[in-house]
Amino acid sequence: MAVAVAGVLVAAGAVTFSVAEDGGTGGGASGVVPAVDSADAGFARDMAVHHQQAVEMSYIVRDRTADADVRRLAYDIAQTQANQRGMLLGWLDLWGLPKVSSDAPMTWMGMGDMADGADGALMPGMATNSELKKLGTLNGRQAEVFFLQLMTEHHKGGIHMARGCVAKCTVGVEKRLAQGMVDAQESELEVMADMLKERGAKAR
Repeated sequence: MAVAVAGVLVAAGAVTFSVAEDGGTGGGASGVVPAVDSADAGFARDMAVHHQQAVEMSYIVRDRTADADVRRLAYDIAQTQANQRGMLLGWLDLWGLPKVSSDAPMTWMGMGDMADGADGALMPGMATNSELKKLGTLNGRQAEVFFLQLMTEHHKGGIHMARGCVAKCTVGVEKRLAQGMVDAQESELEVMADMLKERGAKAR
């Protein structure tokens, strides 16, 4: 299991490195800045919020278990997604676009009415505030299983959004980052499924 998690870490790191090496303009080959209501801007804003919750959940479980594999996975997710979040927000700064929008989340995908934002779950796959609070009360195997279940749903929602960017975004470096998210998170889904099985549990 440790080898599998390490493999995901290496893959995620390679994606981050390749994006960082891809120049600093962030505006694609034409140098055109995306519009405020574009898929590029919408994905950057929404995925930054989505990633922030994954980082939060990862730090919560890190302090609730001593299991090396779960802690390693949580560290991988927290570091990778915090790094990617920084890129997304940096591009919005570079483009001179706001980091928040009056439009509902997922509007750029034509899905602005999909999530009602109830109890803090602003986008598909996001945990509710109540679920985050519950995670912070669990310890050991209970915390591990609940984290893996929450993160599985979170990754599924994130993959759906990232695929939307691959299809709709126009900035090449952002499309490549989105595809890297899909690849890395699909690998992590396989790892988490195995971890849940080892603990006699399954995804929700």
